[in-house]
Amino acid sequence: MSRSPLTPSQFSQALLEWYDQHGRQDLPWQHPRTPYQVWISEIMLQQTQVSTVIPYFQRFMERFPDVKTLALAEQDEVLHLWTGLGYYARARNLHKCAKQLLENYRGEFPQTVEEVTTLPGIGRSTAGAILAQSRGVRAAILDGNVKRVLSRLHSVEGWPGKKPVENRLWELAEHYTPNDRLADYTQAIMDLGASLCSRGKPDCSVCPLNQGCSAYANGNPQDFPGKKPKKVLPVRTTTMLILRDEQGRVWLEQRPGQGIWGGLWCFPQTETIAEASEALEARALRARADAQPLDGFRHTFSHFHLDITPLEIAVQVQGTRDNDGQWVDPAAPGKLGLAAPVKKLLTGLASPRQTRML
Repeated sequence: MSRSPLTPSQFSQALLEWYDQHGRQDLPWQHPRTPYQVWISEIMLQQTQVSTVIPYFQRFMERFPDVKTLALAEQDEVLHLWTGLGYYARARNLHKCAKQLLENYRGEFPQTVEEVTTLPGIGRSTAGAILAQSRGVRAAILDGNVKRVLSRLHSVEGWPGKKPVENRLWELAEHYTPNDRLADYTQAIMDLGASLCSRGKPDCSVCPLNQGCSAYANGNPQDFPGKKPKKVLPVRTTTMLILRDEQGRVWLEQRPGQGIWGGLWCFPQTETIAEASEALEARALRARADAQPLDGFRHTFSHFHLDITPLEIAVQVQGTRDNDGQWVDPAAPGKLGLAAPVKKLLTGLASPRQTRML
């Protein structure tokens, strides 16, 4: 069974009427909708829910109210304010992008999607969202919510991660994007996908687009979009060395700029517990007591599981290697960007009763 597709004007009119009554119109990055605020919010919202993003966005804007402030900041502080949001390459790219905007565009965003996509960490959909919401440019977007709406509307089969499927969805996104009220339209279609057209239990009966929705007519909206092929995640292991000096401080080292936890501060790591003594020697440290294993736990990335064994070792400093890292108080590590497992361990270490309950 199929239904006649909505015309672009019918589509946008129905969507905007719904948005005027039910859409989100008081999000912090909407007042005002500047390119800078929209950009920060769009990057934070990648892979992250609105409710989680709001407090991070507010803290970030308080510290970095404009492109110049962000560009001139130290990367450590940017990563520190990002700690907990995950996908830290987003924060590193945010910092790089601010520097480029300041150097090449006097702190302002370019005027076209093509130019904006040349900036670090900004793809076609994010560029469209920035320009449509802040400047009213007619630019389509295709985030996860929009993919779901359009896939169901036209029963587009296949996983959107496949190029032919993605290309078809971009055609539809361009087709339906109106010529006016671009900021509201962009927020509206994202809101619809996040609410009525949600992944789990879409509320099709009250959807403003249901009269033209193929999946609704066929009673199978859950079949769209197509599922990503299942893949068993490999498991890796690591030992995190929690090195404590005589003052109770712990030793953290900054990881290389690229790769897992790039630029973040972490405990030294070894593949096995047996390698701990070599790690101490390399850092001019000597154990003052036997190592104490703490409860292990698993941290999952998008492409593998990491099983972490924390090993606490009381050490005596025999030399100085401060240029390679720093000693920090677990209860007050300062403005450092921390990997999520490191933050978790520090929280436990700062609470004596929880030290063995990580």
